[in-house]
Amino acid sequence: MVKVVMVCLGNICRSPLAEGILQSKVNKNIFVDSAGTANYHVGELPDKRSIAVAKIHGIDITNQRCKHFTSKHFEEFDAIYVMDKSNYENVIKLASSEKDKQKVKLILNELYPNQDLEVPDPYYGGEDGFENVYQMLDKACDVIAKNLRTDSK
Repeated sequence: MVKVVMVCLGNICRSPLAEGILQSKVNKNIFVDSAGTANYHVGELPDKRSIAVAKIHGIDITNQRCKHFTSKHFEEFDAIYVMDKSNYENVIKLASSEKDKQKVKLILNELYPNQDLEVPDPYYGGEDGFENVYQMLDKACDVIAKNLRTDSK
């Protein structure tokens, strides 16, 4: 089984959306989870706006609970997708080897290779912030899902 983890800062807005979106696009042989580089929301539900946007698009993320990203994730997961450069830096600091570092990717680099674009924080996006983030993640997850299907054959 291939295991993928989506990572943002608090694991209440972007990464739960990414987890739900990717899970809806892959088969049961691919396990998707999410985590946050900060530990101040551990055990909490995703933000109600993330839940609402996911629901509009037919995805239920209400069973997710926030988790903290730790160095143990490198052992458990085959791929680690991060939302922005600060998440990337925080995750890379926990890597114990070059092999671990190779697992970490900026999620939007799947759409725009080597451009190092960031998924913005939806809280600063006005009324459409969560929907805009959903759309970015949806497009990136299309590419990731396609790559995972190809890699798992």
